[in-house]
Parts: sequence; structure tokens; C-alpha cells
Amino acid sequence: MSTVRSMGLLAACAAATSLAISAVPAQAVTSYVALGDSYSSGTGTRSYIDDGTQCLRSTKAYPSLIASAKGYALNFRACSGATIPDVTTAQLSALSSSTSRVSISVGGNDAGFADVLTECALPGWASNCNGRIDAAQSYVNNVLPGKLATLYSSIRSKAPNAKVVVVGYPRIFMGEDCNAFTWFSPAEETRLNQMADLINAKTSAAASAKGFSFANPTARFVRHAVCDDVEWLNGLSSPVEESYHPNVAGHRDGYTPTVSTPLTGATLTVNARTVQQAVASSERLAAQQRPYATRDASITPKEFHAPDLSSRRVKAAAARAGVDLSSRASIDAADRVWSARQAR
Repeated sequence: MSTVRSMGLLAACAAATSLAISAVPAQAVTSYVALGDSYSSGTGTRSYIDDGTQCLRSTKAYPSLIASAKGYALNFRACSGATIPDVTTAQLSALSSSTSRVSISVGGNDAGFADVLTECALPGWASNCNGRIDAAQSYVNNVLPGKLATLYSSIRSKAPNAKVVVVGYPRIFMGEDCNAFTWFSPAEETRLNQMADLINAKTSAAASAKGFSFANPTARFVRHAVCDDVEWLNGLSSPVEESYHPNVAGHRDGYTPTVSTPLTGATLTVNARTVQQAVASSERLAAQQRPYATRDASITPKEFHAPDLSSRRVKAAAARAGVDLSSRASIDAADRVWSARQAR
């Protein structure tokens, strides 16, 4: 074969190869939309993107960690304080037929869980913890399932091709209160944990009815509750909005493996590179969310409030219970009597 002919054949082959390579479409980036409340936004991690909102979105939250590990294109719409109506009006517009993955945690704010915690943190002689829990449980049993069903139908309608994972809530307590300025009794902690379980049960059932997966964090957070040796959940904190939310370890080691399993098909373990990539996405995520700031401003924060023993209500309760509010010993002694009565 002549050299000229050989070179011609090589050139033709190279051109054909080039055409074949260029004809292969680029692999589409997986679109991931994270919806929901503070347990998805990352409240509790103490590090938030500067997006002009009060949503407390963190690159250390599980949506950011999962997206960074898998190379997903994240639209981070979850916002602290969000209720079901907030998700409907302020977040669902992020969904489309091209959305591949969706995660959502919502329902706790609708049931008023922050207000329940605020009530139960007071000394027993000054609070109506059981009454607040009863009212919240009634809502979860009788109202929440219907609202979730409507929301999940809207998600499926707007993202017909997406893998949707509904995310539950962990049990916050483990039987004791080690914080100096809250008075959760063991009986109250048990009931509050039961309330979290109830929300998870109703949420899981509603998710299953729509063909969605449910990610239950309960088991993974065992031995990592408030006041455990290794806390994945904050107790009473400063600033107070950090209280009773998953911390950095809770999102990294608790939520990320739990949610990634159904969302991606693999259980992700977060490493240093994933964290680095997530942190590096801060400016991009902030720029992406700033156009939504006006819409997000309609979401009212739902925050735990530390006990105020100087309030008129508590002073009146103290007078009825014979408690000297200037004496911590008197406050605690009356609370122990109340707790023992609850236990009986």
C-alpha cells in the first residue's frame, strides 16, 4: 500500500472516529430539588449560605452533601419554618418534568412541634405539656394525612419523572434533660418521642400511597439524641434557633446515609472531599436562591423559645404551686414532685 494511500485511510478513519465521538450525547446532569423545612435546610449546623433569606440553608445539610457526592445539580429550596402551604406556594415552582430527584421533610411545623417543645420545656407546675401534645397528636391523626396527600399529588404532577423521597424526623430525647434551663421530664420526653413516631407513621403512609419512598432516621439517631454522649441533635442552644435540630454530625452521619439510600440507590458515607465540594458550592447555591428571596420572606420562622420564668403566666403558676422563683432549689423541688406525679 502506498504511503499516500495509507495516510489517506488514516485521515478518513480519524475523521470517522471524530464524528462518532461527537455524535455521542453528553451525559445529562441529574437535577435534584430539595424541598421542605428546617430539618432539610440545615438549621442547627451553625453555618448558612448568604442568600438574603432567613431560611438557614447550609452546605453541611444532607441535600448539599448528597448532591456534592453524586454530582447532582441541586436546587436547594428547603427553608426553616416551612409548612405544607409554604412548600406549595414557595417551593414547588422549582419542580419540572426534567427534575430527576426530590427530597422533602415537612409536617412538623404544621403540627406545631416547636410550640409543643416550648411548652414542655417549662417546669411541670407551670406548663400544660400534655394538653399541647394531645392537640398536636389530634392534628397529626386527623388533619395532616389529607394535607400531605394533596401536597404529594402536586409534587408528582409537577415532577412526573422524579424519584421522590419523603424524609422523617428523629426522636429528640433519650430519657433525661441535661440542660440547665429546660425542665423536660422523662414522661414528657417519652410522649414527645411518640409524637415524632406518629408524624413519621402518618407521613410514611401518605408517601407510600403516592409511590414515594420514605427515609426514616429514627434507628440511626439512637444513642445520638439530646444529652447522649455523642449528640447528633442540639439541646438548648445559643442562638436559640439552633436548638433541637440536627447538628453537623447529624446531617453527615445520620441523615445523609439515611436519605441517600433510597434517593441515589447507594448508602453514601461522607468523606473530607465531599465536605470540601459542598462548602465550595456555597456561592453558587446562594446566587441560585437569591431570586427567590421575596417568596421565601413569606415563610414565618417556627422557633423553640427558652423558658421565661419572669412571665406573668409563670409567676401566677408559681404562686399557686408555692414556688419561690428566686430559688432554683424551690423551682427544681416542685418540678421533681410534678415529674414523680406524672410517672405514677
